[in-house]
Amino acid sequence: MPWTVIVKKQFHWAHYLTDYHGAPEPVHGHTWTVELHIHADQVDKGGMGYDFVEVKKFLEELLPDYRFLNELVDFSPSAENMARWIYQKVKERYPSLKKVVVWETPEGGAEYYE
Repeated sequence: MPWTVIVKKQFHWAHYLTDYHGAPEPVHGHTWTVELHIHADQVDKGGMGYDFVEVKKFLEELLPDYRFLNELVDFSPSAENMARWIYQKVKERYPSLKKVVVWETPEGGAEYYE
């Protein structure tokens, strides 16, 4: 029986989009939410496919809180681009990653999967 382990973490990030309708937009911030969906074929003796604490710790190391995203990445940090970048980085550590969902606001976000 397969499982999908879902880990969510909030981050406070500032950014601006470099090609927003042809012109840079002003720097602004959001409380972003990142969701990781990791496939697990089995669970351990304790009943866990992946340890939420361990996955969150890795996510915090990869994505420090209170950062200016334009200094962290070398592309326009839209929700779509961040979802793909996070997916690629997390997939290196957790090969059974199914998808990443990045919420830039509670009403708007992007999902990336391969």
